[in-house]
Amino acid sequence: MFKDSKAFSGFSVDDIAKAKAFYSETLGVQAEEANGALMLHLGTGALVYVYAKDSHVPATYTMLNFPVDNIDQAVDVLTSKGVTFERYEGLTDERGVARGLANNQGPDIAWFTDPAGNILSILQES
Repeated sequence: MFKDSKAFSGFSVDDIAKAKAFYSETLGVQAEEANGALMLHLGTGALVYVYAKDSHVPATYTMLNFPVDNIDQAVDVLTSKGVTFERYEGLTDERGVARGLANNQGPDIAWFTDPAGNILSILQES
């Protein structure tokens, strides 16, 4: 029934203007604003609908992942733009990167939040 549907995902934020600035300027994602919401155009061709919600509660899980070629370079670039990476004791290093490839437990990954507190990640696959 939905095999050929142009499905898309969505999530809430508490401030559309801050979200637009973050996703478009900090992350470089194409973000179109219309009717008080955003449509993010991802490099895969996928769309993500971002809407304002007065009672917004940040996602407690990673809701959007951005694969990168070089995680250390991506951490440096995002840090220079004011992004702070999450640190998880026993999991991430001093830069906020979980080095999974070194111990065969998955990709290298680093988590950060958008201005609304939603969790995002960058990850480097082998």
